[in-house]
Amino acid sequence: MTLSRRTLALAALAAPALAQTRPVTVVVAYPAGGDTDALARIFAERLSPRINRPVVIENRSGASGGVGSIHVARATPDGDTLLFAPSTFPIVPHVLRAANYHPVNDFTPIIMTGTSPLLLVASQQSGLKTLAEIQAAGRAGQLNDYGSPGSGSPMHLFAEMFNRAAGIRLAEVAYRGVAPVINDLLAGVIKLGWVTPGAVFQHLRAGTMVPVAVSERVRSPILPDVPTFVEAGFDIDISAWWGFFGPAGVPGPLVATLNRHLNEIIRLPEVESRTAALGVVTGGGDPARLTQFNGGDYEKFGRVVRELSIRVE
Repeated sequence: MTLSRRTLALAALAAPALAQTRPVTVVVAYPAGGDTDALARIFAERLSPRINRPVVIENRSGASGGVGSIHVARATPDGDTLLFAPSTFPIVPHVLRAANYHPVNDFTPIIMTGTSPLLLVASQQSGLKTLAEIQAAGRAGQLNDYGSPGSGSPMHLFAEMFNRAAGIRLAEVAYRGVAPVINDLLAGVIKLGWVTPGAVFQHLRAGTMVPVAVSERVRSPILPDVPTFVEAGFDIDISAWWGFFGPAGVPGPLVATLNRHLNEIIRLPEVESRTAALGVVTGGGDPARLTQFNGGDYEKFGRVVRELSIRVE
């Protein structure tokens, strides 16, 4: 009797004997130490005992996440190789030719694990506190640029959407990640910067950085006192998110098993606490929810990239 690949994949999750020899690899397409890597490890260490198999993190960085994403897209769809991706994932193919993958067609969605707003902050020295003040300063030529953690990132695209909505032309100063943006904000080198909330909690508490606005349509529970762009009269919004994917063609029952285990993990109080410390609100739900976020952002930011002629290369 010949066993199908699907039968073997489902048996692998159920058989403890097989568990000790075949680890599940979760690819993080960014270097170790960042938010995406930290979140992936929170889930991986709790998934392993539930499926009776080792779960290991493999950092495959390069091409703004393209290297790791392509690796998973080409993997066998048996559940042994998964991708833990941030919301940059559906954007990068629009702006980088080297990211030669399709975020919808080449992958199987498993679960959306959490969301977070993008946060626009001002340096303490700038004196800027509101979007109206930023708009006025931009129009008067008193403000010329902003810092982003990378060209083609969600922060970069949302900043350009704000430029268009506000009728200003602030230039991007692209950094390699959030940390150098924060350093130059604190030093007064730049007046405005786009960051993730978890990276600046300590500076907000200390009053060394001013939170201006969050990018989600409604106020975030992690920053309830910070207004949204919509409140300020700019009808633009975006949520950063993270999720697990497999290669295209992962069997439905295997997806359902992984989704069930990860939903259980997401609901653990310790996981909610650890993700909140990173500025992330836990997610969960069925794979269709991740499909909606991923496919929606692929279409939305494809239009933004075309309309604003954004290209990283």
